[in-house]
Amino acid sequence: MNIVTTIIKSRHSVRKFKIDIIDDKVIEDSLECALCAPTAMNHQPYLFIVVKQKEILAKIAGLTEHGKFIENSPVCFAVFGEKQETFYLEDCCAATENLILALQAYGVCSCWVAGEKKTYAEPVRELLQVPGKYALVSLVAAGYPAEVPIVKKKLMKNLVYFEKYEEK
Repeated sequence: MNIVTTIIKSRHSVRKFKIDIIDDKVIEDSLECALCAPTAMNHQPYLFIVVKQKEILAKIAGLTEHGKFIENSPVCFAVFGEKQETFYLEDCCAATENLILALQAYGVCSCWVAGEKKTYAEPVRELLQVPGKYALVSLVAAGYPAEVPIVKKKLMKNLVYFEKYEEK
């Protein structure tokens, strides 16, 4: 393994965070990594809102279905995509993954909360005062982990096929 694969394999969704503040340099560098994600025709149709204020975190958490833990995270990144762009969803998902992996490299754990097509997507957009031409794609709650639950992944031999699919 190398450092990149080690970081990828060490990442797990974390929903319980310490109250420790994340250094702004870590946040900035992680966002720069998000901006390095590939995008269709290099359009970069995303917009990021970094939320640290407890009252706003609580409001976002209250709007979500499965993101109540956002309220207790030190930071939440809201990733929005420009709806007129054909591949905004793919582009924003690539940027979200880069963000998560960059945070992981600093020891900052996270949990991706869905945004696209969720009933709370529009209320979150309005809360964060993002222009209507953008759609919420993802929310990423992040912080130093209070606990890291290790969930086993499915085995590669059951999910990966070479050349064509074959019943096993």
